Amino acid sequence: MNYGLTLLVVACGGALGAISRFQITNWFSAWFGSGFPYATLTVNVIGCFIMGALVSMLNSGTLIAPHWRPLIGVGFLGALTTFSTFSFDTFALFSEGFWMKAMLNVVLNLILCMAAVSAGYYLLLSRSA
Repeated sequence: MNYGLTLLVVACGGALGAISRFQITNWFSAWFGSGFPYATLTVNVIGCFIMGALVSMLNSGTLIAPHWRPLIGVGFLGALTTFSTFSFDTFALFSEGFWMKAMLNVVLNLILCMAAVSAGYYLLLSRSA
């Protein structure tokens, strides 16, 4: 795939990821309010699961079209997940005196995202074996 087409694929994936994150943030804000950054946690866990699954497929030799990696791995997941939002959400909780919620946010993101990457990776690995 040529470089120009790769950039277009990344941009399309990024647009879909950004729209997805925007919608998930709106839904979670409506459902749960703004007391805890549930939306950021959710998109990070979902993104980690998808990344684990994608890497598992690539490592297992599953035949996928070459444009899927930049489309999903760079574009979609790059826009869907966000370390900067996670960091700001945690900072905001600390600054507002909610240090327990801030620590919970850090711990949940680390544990759930690592579990999601592992689950995505091993789930797809077992299906392709």
